[in-house]
Amino acid sequence: MAELLLKHSDAAAFLLTVVTLTSSFAALGSDSFSQNISPLSLGLNKPEKLSHLHFYFHDIVVGKNATAVRVAQAPTTTAASPFGVVVVLDDPLTVGPDIGSELVGKAQGIYAFASQTDSSLLVAYNFAFMAEEYNGSSLTILGRNTVSSAVREMPVVGGSGTFRFARGYVEARTESFDLKTGNTVVEYNVYVLHY
Repeated sequence: MAELLLKHSDAAAFLLTVVTLTSSFAALGSDSFSQNISPLSLGLNKPEKLSHLHFYFHDIVVGKNATAVRVAQAPTTTAASPFGVVVVLDDPLTVGPDIGSELVGKAQGIYAFASQTDSSLLVAYNFAFMAEEYNGSSLTILGRNTVSSAVREMPVVGGSGTFRFARGYVEARTESFDLKTGNTVVEYNVYVLHY
């Protein structure tokens, strides 16, 4: 009798192993494009951190080393109303307001003049960092930037590397604006939750 129970329990264990392996292989070879996974598998069992980043954004639109280039504009665009202008940028991010201060990353993306009545921009930036523990990580900003306001707030909609699953906001303040060239330095304070 004990031998018979042992055989049944061995058979049950074997069957359970086969079913588990078959399910695992079926999931791996599935044609489905989605599956539920445990947040623990991505390291989301750690407490969230709130980080504050502070740097300066240099938008250089005129000069030998321009970092922001107009790539499109509406046929009705005028100097008084830049509505429809689209600019692609690869702007340096530095520790201080001086362009020669330590480089901590680049702002890469686009902005478009999206208002017919004021200088409001639609911005889509990736802040790609290259300094300290954030090297290789990025934050994505997407929102409205009313450049005539003293302080502009835009959302952080995601990130990569250290900033996976990031969310938060940025505050932008114009540090300097050259009326002749349009070159601008903007102070950024970034508040971001991440793991």
